[in-house]
Amino acid sequence: MSERSDQQPEPIDPFEEIIAAETDRDPDLAVIEAGSRTLRAQGGAPQGDVPTRPTDPAVDKALREVEADLATRWGETKLEPSVQRIAALMDVLGEPQRTYPSIHITGTNGKTSTARMIEALLGAFELRTGRYTSPHVQSITERISLDGAPISAERFIETYEDIKPYVEMVDAGQEYRLSFFEVLTGMAYAAFADAPVDVAVVEVGMGGSWDATNVIDGDVAVVTPIDLDHTDRLGSTPAEIAVEKAGIVKQDATVILAQQPVDAAQVMLKKAVEVDATVAREGLEFGVVSRQVAVGGQMLTLRGLGGEYPEVYLPLHGPYQAHNAAVALAAVEAFFGVGSQRPEPLDIDTVRKAFVAVSSPGRLEVVRRSPTVVLDAAHNPAGARATAEAVGEAFDFSRLIGVVGASGDKNVRGLLEAFEPIFAEVVITQNSSHRAMDADELAGIAVEVFGEERVQVEPRLPDALEAAITLAEEEGEFAGGGVLVTGSVITVGEARLLLGKG
Repeated sequence: MSERSDQQPEPIDPFEEIIAAETDRDPDLAVIEAGSRTLRAQGGAPQGDVPTRPTDPAVDKALREVEADLATRWGETKLEPSVQRIAALMDVLGEPQRTYPSIHITGTNGKTSTARMIEALLGAFELRTGRYTSPHVQSITERISLDGAPISAERFIETYEDIKPYVEMVDAGQEYRLSFFEVLTGMAYAAFADAPVDVAVVEVGMGGSWDATNVIDGDVAVVTPIDLDHTDRLGSTPAEIAVEKAGIVKQDATVILAQQPVDAAQVMLKKAVEVDATVAREGLEFGVVSRQVAVGGQMLTLRGLGGEYPEVYLPLHGPYQAHNAAVALAAVEAFFGVGSQRPEPLDIDTVRKAFVAVSSPGRLEVVRRSPTVVLDAAHNPAGARATAEAVGEAFDFSRLIGVVGASGDKNVRGLLEAFEPIFAEVVITQNSSHRAMDADELAGIAVEVFGEERVQVEPRLPDALEAAITLAEEEGEFAGGGVLVTGSVITVGEARLLLGKG
């Protein structure tokens, strides 16, 4: 099974339909184990930006102890909306987050991929970067990166031990202990100051105003496409959600605004006026000029704040990743003052070098061939629609089998409806998270969407992968069958391990 290699120019999609396939992390910290049997679906070596467990038993034991300690705290889905605790921690740590400039990223979908692109661009211009993102696909250490790579397990442990006394000091003085995400945020900011980094690229965990990351004042605030997710906490309309996300827009910052629903854009623009921020809008000040599908990705011409950047190869699939690239480029231009302090664009060769090296594990990631198995962590309807569009564009599947394991607090019907047109059959499963929807419950919804004859249930993920691969192979070795594993970052992370990618 090969990816499409046609080079005909693709029409630019309507901006409102370009939504990145991003996800939010479930709170579980337990190590995802590969299971008891080896699949015939073994893939290649793990990618360097997704670390495996430490090989040194002593280090592995120490990391597990840190993970267990963190697991005693509130998970990422239990919130008390306030930055009071994280602000107190920053205070006793000496305000490490104010020792470097930062680029702060919010939005519903596309945050992590955009953060990775920004990091790659800054690194190509010889700046030392720190990146803080969530979720992690396989290892908790992925969340804190220096110079484009996750920090080592040893450094992660050392950072935790360094701030632990201060964490306990803050715990003692607050109504609620610091949460898991708040402690990790403190670790990231401390690690960046200790490095030290030239610039931090920080992704919010949820929302913006009261997110733990929001003790920074980002020189550049990036807002990726806003859609409905976490509606029980953020609001039931794009405008209500945008109110929370607008909290990262600070005085005199530059706002890089991806194409948004009209009501969400109005909220963001109003906030920018209130704090005298400068706004650059996708489709007006910057955007995607042209896009061609290429082997392994796409060839782009991007319009930045300083002019056009032709022949930029991006080794990621999907129209939404092209728009993420345009947002990332504009953010880095704004950081360097392009369009304001300096009129000339960034060096085109450096920009090309940066984008060609970008990766985004678990986002339309091919982990096996014959049949092709693709992993994508889409978890909401908007992300699923974008993934479905990208699969149809990038791959020549004659028969695509879905493996879906989702969280119980998500809009699973909308997710399944988005995938229904591209899945010949779907294998319903569940991951190891305590938040995972029961496979039988999820199958009941799937039967309503797909019809009983197109739904198979395999509660164990290894069995689900085996069943899907068997179904994809039914047409023969060269018939073009494929498998897409999706629904949750936990599902994707576990599948990645089972398929030999970690």
